[in-house]
Amino acid sequence: MNRITSPDKSGRLLSLDILRGITIAGMIMVNNPGSWSYAYAPLKHAHWHGLTPTDLVFPFFMFIMGVSTFLSLRKFNFEPSRAAVWKIVRRTFLIFVMGLALGWFGQFCRGLASGESFFEASTHFNTLRILGVLQRLALAYGFAALAAVLVKGKLLPWVVGILLLGYYLILRFGKGFEMSEENIIAVVDKALLGTAHMYRDTTPEGVRIAFEPEGLLSTLPSVAHVLIGFLSGKLIVENKDNHTRVEKLLIWGTVLAFSGLLLQYGCPINKKIWSPTFVLVTTGFASQLLGLLILIIDIHQKERWSRFFHAFGVNPLIVYVFAGVMANLVANIRLNWQGEIISVKGFIYEVLLRPWAGDYFGSLLYALLFITVCWLFGYILYKKDIYIKI
Repeated sequence: MNRITSPDKSGRLLSLDILRGITIAGMIMVNNPGSWSYAYAPLKHAHWHGLTPTDLVFPFFMFIMGVSTFLSLRKFNFEPSRAAVWKIVRRTFLIFVMGLALGWFGQFCRGLASGESFFEASTHFNTLRILGVLQRLALAYGFAALAAVLVKGKLLPWVVGILLLGYYLILRFGKGFEMSEENIIAVVDKALLGTAHMYRDTTPEGVRIAFEPEGLLSTLPSVAHVLIGFLSGKLIVENKDNHTRVEKLLIWGTVLAFSGLLLQYGCPINKKIWSPTFVLVTTGFASQLLGLLILIIDIHQKERWSRFFHAFGVNPLIVYVFAGVMANLVANIRLNWQGEIISVKGFIYEVLLRPWAGDYFGSLLYALLFITVCWLFGYILYKKDIYIKI
């Protein structure tokens, strides 16, 4: 019988670590081009409705988080014990605070770079963005994990369905498919957070509006997203044979993806509002990719190609935070180059890469170089058997 195995002592699922690593590497790459003006189209997010390869990396990671949640809550027998609830609350709080701290650090670096004093740069709390990628992960994980221990397992698919249907109705009757400040998502965030603490996006007409792509209301479908990953984790554990796992992951992945693609005519696929069809399509693709990785890595034992991603996959959040810190540092530390002040990032891209590699390829090379630095950090932790659990 084929079983999912891992070469390390922790007993982690290798396929899951590799998929997690692929998504973290992808998230870092698309967030760090040499220039946002010169990023290849597949490495950009869809401006509003639609789906690009870049739009897949974040939801793929959320899907994997759901799978991992099932594996981690098994030892509590999915009961709402004090230990289980404390673990969920603690992890939710830590990830959320990490996101806030990363946002604060970015403001702090930009403040110092603009000539502000240490105190001024460190106290822009009135404009600190409250939500973001890590905050979305924290809230989606927290509510999904609580649902997993408070609701009977057989009822979780109904919870997913109710969340997605209910959210669709909110979007349909709340101008949720419009990119405007009248969108119900923006209205809720402005009322609860205030525009000063929200992300600012640009409409197709070039108008800057307060619109939070990781908003409070769009947390609802992201909880369903994690729960679909949770149910996929249940499928993996309950089916011991790898061929059966692959078969079921591919079948259910196809059902989810096809459903989302079919329903997009009435409910557009949209990452920024985390539309129900976006949930269905991306969880479907993630399930298919996980099945494919199990087939390649665990059944056919072809894992040498994946070792690069393993270093990302075993410490994903720490490597992601490291990438965020590094991105802020290289963008704001200034150098004097031939009489001009330029950032470290600008020097690498504008002086070292762009002159010979060109605008777009140079921008891509910068992103790959940045990923390599992050990989080295993750690889050092991996080789020293340091696995930082959050």
